[in-house]
Amino acid sequence: MRHSRRQLLATLGAGTLAGCLGGSDSEAAEASLLLNWKPNGLHVPYYTAVERGFFGEETVELTEIEPGEGSDFSATQAGLGNTEFAITSADQILNANAKDLDVVAVGVVMQRGPVQVFTARDNFGAELTESDQLAGVTLGSGPGMVRQMTEAYLEHEGILDNVEYVDSGFDTVQQLLSGEIDAASGVFSDVVDARHQGYEIDTLSVNDAIPAYGHVIATSRSFADSNPDTVRSFLRVIAHGAIWANNNPDDATGLLLDAVPELEDTRTNQRDKWNELRTEFMLSEAVREHGWGWNESAVWESLRTTLANGDYPGGEVESEEVWTNDYLDTDDEYIGEYGELIE
Repeated sequence: MRHSRRQLLATLGAGTLAGCLGGSDSEAAEASLLLNWKPNGLHVPYYTAVERGFFGEETVELTEIEPGEGSDFSATQAGLGNTEFAITSADQILNANAKDLDVVAVGVVMQRGPVQVFTARDNFGAELTESDQLAGVTLGSGPGMVRQMTEAYLEHEGILDNVEYVDSGFDTVQQLLSGEIDAASGVFSDVVDARHQGYEIDTLSVNDAIPAYGHVIATSRSFADSNPDTVRSFLRVIAHGAIWANNNPDDATGLLLDAVPELEDTRTNQRDKWNELRTEFMLSEAVREHGWGWNESAVWESLRTTLANGDYPGGEVESEEVWTNDYLDTDDEYIGEYGELIE
């Protein structure tokens, strides 16, 4: 669902904000945000920032939040300059740069990679606690980065040749729960969906073996170069939204549902996705030390190496060139003191 410009401006009280895209960075600039997918609990901070009026405190006017069509799509649109900001994934930042797209990650939302291997305990016959339990099983996932990260994980654990890997498409969770496959690989929101169907789900984190980033905030280099204050302002607002949503998870989920009423029937599911994201994926030692959104070169290089080993285009680029911390205002309390403000 598109959060319309009229709705956003009414919410933000931004009628007095002047300026336009491409105008002077000393004035309020207009910007749009393209999500990586349809709005859901993983997008709570952005809607919180809007609904709580935090954009009204900064010199950036958010004109719309638009649903996306996948992280590859949102990275491409940011690189083409069709949106000022986009939520995408770290792997797609690398892949987009391999295609010479003008896109850069300016802040990391998901400090740990979201890919997990999981089982339904009743169907699996035991609690999954160690990777060697996967030897001899049929494991399914969709194509793309989830599969690549999972194969890299299985290889790292020394069991890749002992697992029957199948492409379960976009029906992985249901195939697991029906017993068509013994184990599955997906992102943690898939695990939340499986648990909401009444199953006891056990997980192994791929990130524990192969560090990576999940969701990142992207923009084009040319936009950031021309509008540095706007980028810094936008990141401050999102960090503010993330803190408020972290400390008020139920109310923040309600703000998402106010903006996207069709999610009301899945309120508990959306809340649980947000709870999982905020408690397990947004805080890291780097965030504690430097602040919200911080990029670390070692994590980007780990991901690039994984892509290179799988012959993905993103493995061909220099990882240092696809991200920057230059626009993270660590003197701002919401960024610099994020770890303290949510604990």
